[in-house]
Amino acid sequence: MRIYQARLRKLHRAVAPVMILPILLTLITGSIYQILDLGGNGGDFAWLLDWHIGHFGSLNLEAIYPFLNALGLLILTITGISMWLQQRRTARRPSRET
Repeated sequence: MRIYQARLRKLHRAVAPVMILPILLTLITGSIYQILDLGGNGGDFAWLLDWHIGHFGSLNLEAIYPFLNALGLLILTITGISMWLQQRRTARRPSRET
């Protein structure tokens, strides 16, 4: 069981730093664009949508960017919930005093 827990933590630690930038970029660009669009200025900031969907100038990741974001978030969600549940199970066990 401890090997499984260690592997979960290792996977979570490896994926989290890689995913922080794309997740924040997607969150920030989508939110800012939506606010600007509601104010009637969305057309002036279409480049925000390009960044939001993974089109970064000459680097065009539109076809895979959403899937990479989704896969990363799925991995972080599963590993995070699994670690949380394991921690709760461990905390509920009565301590053995010797």
